[in-house]
Amino acid sequence: MDGLIALPQDNLVIATTAADLEAEFERSLPDSSLLAFRVAFSVLRQREDAEDVAQEALSRACLKLHSLRNPERLRSWLVRVSFRLALDHRRGQIRRQRREQAAAPVPRPPDAGQEAAALEFRERLSKAIEELPEKLRRVVLLAPIQGHDLSEVARLTRLPEGTVKSRLFLARKRLAEKLL
Repeated sequence: MDGLIALPQDNLVIATTAADLEAEFERSLPDSSLLAFRVAFSVLRQREDAEDVAQEALSRACLKLHSLRNPERLRSWLVRVSFRLALDHRRGQIRRQRREQAAAPVPRPPDAGQEAAALEFRERLSKAIEELPEKLRRVVLLAPIQGHDLSEVARLTRLPEGTVKSRLFLARKRLAEKLL
């Protein structure tokens, strides 16, 4: 009985060749792949990861097809393999996230002295901006503080872009003098 595999079926033993077993596996492949995907997706909840796990489960099924004790239970074996692979994949993701979080630098909370100095600087900056002439204060408020680019500031103030640049330069220079 070289190359023959005995399959029990309703208390009968039917001799099947390895080629017949492979052909049966190929016929059941669309259903089996959908089954493996569904099992993996139920664990992982992400399509791409579930597809990867299902593909791995099917490739293992193809490799282990001839070593199955009961080839009729391929579907239940495939469910178990898909489920375990999905759990392993999820555990791997969790371990990877933990390693990444552990490697990420933990920001230190500022101490009270730093917070007080930052607050004092903001107050001095606000006062210095208020003391600027209106034409310089307007470009400082629009450009660096509100985040408009130079062309937007020029459009909003109805000034040429070169004038906006020079006023911004002068405003920054005066602020630096007052704050240092």
